[in-house]
Amino acid sequence: MTEPINLNRFRKAKAKSETRATAAENRVRFGQTKAERTRVEAEREKAARDLDGSKRDT
Repeated sequence: MTEPINLNRFRKAKAKSETRATAAENRVRFGQTKAERTRVEAEREKAARDLDGSKRDT
């Protein structure tokens, strides 16, 4: 006779693997490389500096 299997454990393992697959797809689709993130951050900082530099003194 074979060993009984736990269906809840099987169901949860299947759901977890599907979630991991979806997460991997999303990382590829929506993720940014480190170079892109640093470039965007540098542009944001430069825009803030330019805006602060063009303010009038009251």
